[in-house]
Amino acid sequence: MNSKIYGKLAVTNLKNNKKSYIPYILASAFSVMMYFTMDNLYRNRSLVEKGSPLAIMLSYAAAVILIFSIIFLFYINSFLIKRRKKELGIYNILGMGKGHLGKMLFLESVITTAASIIGGILAGILLGKLVYLILLKILHMGGKIEYRISLASIGMTTIFFGAIFILIFLYNLLQMKLSNPIELLRGGNTGEREPKTKWIMTIIGILCLAGGYSIALITKEPMAALGKFFIAVILVIIGTYALFMAGSIAFLKMLRNKKSYYYKTRHFTAVSGMIYRMKQNAVGLANICILSTMVLVMVSMTVSLYGGLNDVIVTRFPYEAQITSSGINQKEEGQIEEIIKNMTKKNHTMPTSQIRFHVGRFTTVYNNKTKKLDMMAAGDYTNSNTVDLVMIPLSDYNQTEGKNVKLKENEVLLYHRNHKRTHKKSDTEALKNKKVIQLNSISYKVVDELDRLAIAKADTTSFIDGWYVVVKDSSIITSYLKDIYENSNIYDELKEYYGKIQYSYSFNLNGSRANRAKTEKSIQKQLQKKFANCSIESRELSRESFYELYGGFLFIGIFLGIIFLMATTLIIYYKQISEGYDDRERYQIMHKVGMSKKEVRQSIRSQVLLVFFLPLIMAVIHLAFAFKIITKLLSVLNLTNISLFFMYTVGTVAVFAVIYAIIYSITAKEYYKIIICRGSSCFNPANLLKDLGKKSGEIEIIREIKSLRIDTRLIRRKSILSVCYYQ
Repeated sequence: MNSKIYGKLAVTNLKNNKKSYIPYILASAFSVMMYFTMDNLYRNRSLVEKGSPLAIMLSYAAAVILIFSIIFLFYINSFLIKRRKKELGIYNILGMGKGHLGKMLFLESVITTAASIIGGILAGILLGKLVYLILLKILHMGGKIEYRISLASIGMTTIFFGAIFILIFLYNLLQMKLSNPIELLRGGNTGEREPKTKWIMTIIGILCLAGGYSIALITKEPMAALGKFFIAVILVIIGTYALFMAGSIAFLKMLRNKKSYYYKTRHFTAVSGMIYRMKQNAVGLANICILSTMVLVMVSMTVSLYGGLNDVIVTRFPYEAQITSSGINQKEEGQIEEIIKNMTKKNHTMPTSQIRFHVGRFTTVYNNKTKKLDMMAAGDYTNSNTVDLVMIPLSDYNQTEGKNVKLKENEVLLYHRNHKRTHKKSDTEALKNKKVIQLNSISYKVVDELDRLAIAKADTTSFIDGWYVVVKDSSIITSYLKDIYENSNIYDELKEYYGKIQYSYSFNLNGSRANRAKTEKSIQKQLQKKFANCSIESRELSRESFYELYGGFLFIGIFLGIIFLMATTLIIYYKQISEGYDDRERYQIMHKVGMSKKEVRQSIRSQVLLVFFLPLIMAVIHLAFAFKIITKLLSVLNLTNISLFFMYTVGTVAVFAVIYAIIYSITAKEYYKIIICRGSSCFNPANLLKDLGKKSGEIEIIREIKSLRIDTRLIRRKSILSVCYYQ
């Protein structure tokens, strides 16, 4: 057989299946473009430094896009090969061997691969500069940062996606090799038996969803939310798949049993068709639901973080600036205050709300029953139940609070970082007399549990659970620091810093934003010059790093959201197109026995609405239950403005719903066109019978291919190569 004929067949097949292959090629090219763009940004060292948070995020995002592309392209290919099985079966039965089919599929794969990779890379090069400028805008990066096209990115993109398409071709070849012609002919008709109601799987799905929702609702601590969130996600994913695979069938059968609903023209064909089809629909619908949830969660979180950046900075830094130093004397403290005085005056700013205090920091494991606090070196978080403990001398407490409290050696004041007093006054008095805490081997009487503590408000330490303990004098703190840090296994640098009493000076600044930034930079420069263990944390000095971190989150969230949205769209499109061809004959029969076109349209609308909006409704329910635990995760990132997150979440859902509705209108229209055949696109069995003849062997083939549209003018009895399949 002439080798050129394979190329002509491959091109003809792609043209005739353009409704299926054009979206596939576009989606593949889009995936290539997204990966290339992300990898190219990662390799641009004028934009990101190696090892920076942004570089790490870009590299992880590129890896996610690559892994997702593998899963997504294989999934979409399954729709394509399913639609092609009848065609390949006809070719095989009419004389073309599987080796010849393999050559034809290979050339088709070469064409689609080349178009996808070349088109995707070219699109990435053309649109890369725009994406680059958008990223710079998000990150608030000015200056002349050069946009570069990395040859390494082009090479890696070509290699990775070339390998993916090779694997897809080998999978298709294996599918064809393992199938006989009759199986190929009937490949699009699988899953048509009425599925059984799987109550065990349905119950498992309900329990998994209930478990995931419960975790999301009862989790209170932000740090606990980090670990429990992923457990909840896994349970929800399992529950979603189980309910769509089993629960949906049970639900549809309940609708069928409800006669007032079922015995309506617009409902009975849709419900009965969905019951029979749900075996193959379920996974696709679950995928749409999971992808939709991912888009909603990812975009709402990242947009909220970026939109609430000012709130984040204020939460992270309750004061404009905090200077922290370790192991300095009173004279050096005075020098720090002098530097602040001079630099603020020089840069036309004025310090306000100043607060000075000394602390000793430890890591503790707190036992709520015994009230025992096992103290360890700060930073030694080997136990999941650790909390911060900060010891404060009584003199600093009295100075900052304007009080004159007196304590004995074995007495302390206690403040919980997240504490809200719920006790009555009488209960509090009893607590003063009886409550005792044990720090290592020494017991202390809690004189009072404080409702407020100015030092805690000014302290910019860890966001995890924490206790502040006010002791009689600094000698107690020094003793604990010496005992614990001298025997600890932490780095010498950390021992040197945390093993001594720390001095903190927090203050706000009056003045313009530009002048505040100048002041803080000047103070930082002077402190680095004069003191070894002295640092400053401030809003303006950290703003750039916050923009890099949260801007990176926003960019990647939107980037991944777009590719997940594309995947959702394509899954819906292919599922509807595939089902349209499968349902066409059924609806044509219903039309012939008396169902009007209006009734057909209403039935189609009922089915498509159910298929479309059930995943979206489930995704919104998932998001609603996840809202609370997501707010805990956001609090770890210093976003505590719940109303802001709610507003952005509602906005994200609204925008996604609009896009979803547009996708619905397009695919529903295509589905209806397939069902209601018009003009030359319709199959004419009379012409087919006339041209092929009525030989016994051909009649069986005709029965199998009667749903296909074949240009009968090109059919020759001895040449299968003239058969063209039009979809």
